[in-house]
Amino acid sequence: MNADEIAAGRARWQARYDAARKRDADFTTLSGMPVDPVYGPPEGVAYPGFERIGWPGEFPYTRGLYPTGYRGRTWTIRQFAGFGNAQQTNERYKMILGAGGGGLSVAFDMPTLMGRDSDDPQSLGEVGHCGVAIDTAADMEALFDGIDLAGVTTSMTISGPAVPVFCMYLVAAERQGADLSTLDGTLQTDIFKEYIAQKEWLFDPEPHLRLIGDLMEYCAREIPRYKPLSVSGYHIREAGSTAAQELAYTLADGFGYVELGLSRGLDVNVFAPGLSFFFDSHVDFFEEIAKFRAARRIWARWLRDVYGATSEKALWLRFHTQTAGVSLTAQQPVNNVVRTAVEALAAVLGGTNSLHTNALDETLALPTDESAEIALRTQQVLMEETGVTNVADPLGGSWYVEALTDKIEAEAEEIFARIRQLGGEGPHTIGPMTSGILRGIEDGWFTGHIAESAFVYQQALEKGDKRIVGVNCHTGTIAKDLEILRISHEVEVEQRRVLAERKAARDDAAVRAAVTRMVEVARSGGNMIPAMLDAARAEATLGEICDALRAEWGVYREPARF
Repeated sequence: MNADEIAAGRARWQARYDAARKRDADFTTLSGMPVDPVYGPPEGVAYPGFERIGWPGEFPYTRGLYPTGYRGRTWTIRQFAGFGNAQQTNERYKMILGAGGGGLSVAFDMPTLMGRDSDDPQSLGEVGHCGVAIDTAADMEALFDGIDLAGVTTSMTISGPAVPVFCMYLVAAERQGADLSTLDGTLQTDIFKEYIAQKEWLFDPEPHLRLIGDLMEYCAREIPRYKPLSVSGYHIREAGSTAAQELAYTLADGFGYVELGLSRGLDVNVFAPGLSFFFDSHVDFFEEIAKFRAARRIWARWLRDVYGATSEKALWLRFHTQTAGVSLTAQQPVNNVVRTAVEALAAVLGGTNSLHTNALDETLALPTDESAEIALRTQQVLMEETGVTNVADPLGGSWYVEALTDKIEAEAEEIFARIRQLGGEGPHTIGPMTSGILRGIEDGWFTGHIAESAFVYQQALEKGDKRIVGVNCHTGTIAKDLEILRISHEVEVEQRRVLAERKAARDDAAVRAAVTRMVEVARSGGNMIPAMLDAARAEATLGEICDALRAEWGVYREPARF
């Protein structure tokens, strides 16, 4: 790019920056030195390839979505939490919000993630252990008691039974008196990554895609600010993928959901802004920054050039980040505070829109109040003390970072091509990327490549080529064992008791009628969200809703592979 083109880009950026709202804050270094909101090539100097870097707030968004960077608005501190019953988790949420958290993120227990009630025999011993137990809309009411759902953005990390859980969330908001059309938040809903990595599915892919399509239609029409899909690379990376695989598989899944929306006749400029992303931030500092920058660039280009989006917001890749749980160690767990801080800083320098920082004890148990506060304060130290919010994309133009960004992007493009090849020449019921993803799931293509990457890394650890402090080097320590959070068996006993009381007190005929009506809509091909909402209003349980659909659609069994 020649000097005149670069100067014209800077002028466009300056005009947008001047017109944008900025925070009332001190944008100087610790020593009081003023810093510019963005930096670029010196005036009058050409920079070959600068069109791939650009300016913040301008296509291809390598340097961020907004001309102000974090001067306009800092990232949302969204701490992931859930344990025990709804009342216990409600207390943790109030602690997080009271300590400066900007949004909530719900962790559900394993029975809820699998669409089963707390009194299901398969739930025995699991209720409340890895997240909060949710059986009915009344649990959602208790979960958010005293928390204004119309005024707080809430993320819910659940995919298989995401739609009925979302309906219970809407009922809880209704009972607070909220105007549902104004709700803002994110539902994960990403079923592709379940088949690829996390394994928390209910049905075959096609019924899940049916529900997701219904949800996309409903939110676009009824709750325009709510994001019905958070396409997740986090679990793919935690399963052992490389950074490039995480990026490519995640964006391919996103392209699949774009194709799903288009196949429903939806306008990409309307529904694409409702897609958000969820990435892992691992411990290799510069690789992670490059990954985030490449993600924005790839998404913008594909949405514009492949899927025909024309609105700016449809081209924006907005993402939440969680620091890498898989990088944490049970050995010398206090070291995890350092790992989490480094990973969080990488996410911030990569331009994340919201962030969760893991607690130091999460390899051993759910976080205690103290460790959760340390995790929260880690973000606040970065935000308030380090100066990283002063300049947009401060590493932009670094030879190393730009080379890594280009390399990760190129690797991702190669993977996209292979996925589309898996889908064949067509015809494609939904779209070519979706066909490739479904074939890759069926053939074990994704899981095989992730397993190979995980094996290669494990070999490097065992040989000592890769090092983890406290695990295969610097193993001596004077640290004492941590006090960890333990979930009492009484939580399960009490949850089952309350559920039995609710079932006894409700109108069973109304529940049966609502669930029957939901199944009739499923058979008719209509949008299932209104009927599922009615079932939630009648206090149908999550298990009852999901069991009715299991009876209709069957359950998915992963093929055995050797």
